[in-house]
Amino acid sequence: MTMSPRDNPLTSPLPAEVPLPNAPLVRVIVQVRFPSILSIEKRDFVAPFQEDIRGSYPVLRAEQTRGFVLGPDGPTQMPPSVTWRFSSTDDRWRVSLASDFVAIETTNYESRGNLLERLEEVVGALERRIAPQTVDRLGVRYIDRLTGESLDSIDRLVRFEMLGVAATAVGPSALVSISEALFDIPDQATRMRTRWGLLPAGGTFDPAAIDPLDERSWVLDLDTFSEVPRPFVTDGIVSQARFCAERSYALFRWAVTDEFLRRYGGLA
Repeated sequence: MTMSPRDNPLTSPLPAEVPLPNAPLVRVIVQVRFPSILSIEKRDFVAPFQEDIRGSYPVLRAEQTRGFVLGPDGPTQMPPSVTWRFSSTDDRWRVSLASDFVAIETTNYESRGNLLERLEEVVGALERRIAPQTVDRLGVRYIDRLTGESLDSIDRLVRFEMLGVAATAVGPSALVSISEALFDIPDQATRMRTRWGLLPAGGTFDPAAIDPLDERSWVLDLDTFSEVPRPFVTDGIVSQARFCAERSYALFRWAVTDEFLRRYGGLA
């Protein structure tokens, strides 16, 4: 089952999916960015979009935020902006819509197929009701996190090349050890940013996506994305998202061992 060290997860044939009933996957995010449409901040303008997705995401809350721009005279506060948050009743699935992006995220990932179906629903509603013309960036992000006994036996769960200081005698004393790599996926105009390593209790390198815990953890964060402008067409967006998700899975399978798959319910 384990991919060979000679395999290149960026180009090799995709490994067969092994469902993990108890996967340590804490969050999955798909984000589609587009040129700003200021009318999205108007409630009446967004209402038809809400009606199209309200069956899946019946809870709506508006969040108002302010940003800053650093200039020669120091930081300048920007006008307030609105992000619409549509969520499921259990809050495990959420859609965020702002003037320049739409995102779907979950803490209850079921399968790649289910994720892409939900993405198609949301992006299709956006194409019909709001009609952005261009995609500026599309990204798919998977975040796995090991804690407790899994962290104690991480040398059996994760490929040696990914362990870094965690595999050494000083590993138990390490408070933080985060590695980062940016890969270019050949001939696909797509890249993958990977971050992995140890976080201390209360630590995070991205508070918006990785919640602080009251214990140490080891994180594998895979963000596969394309920044090549493309028409805002639902089928094309879903197809690109599928490619990003598949390549993320290939690298995930390259990084973990068969013991990892067994630990989380994928192998007998």
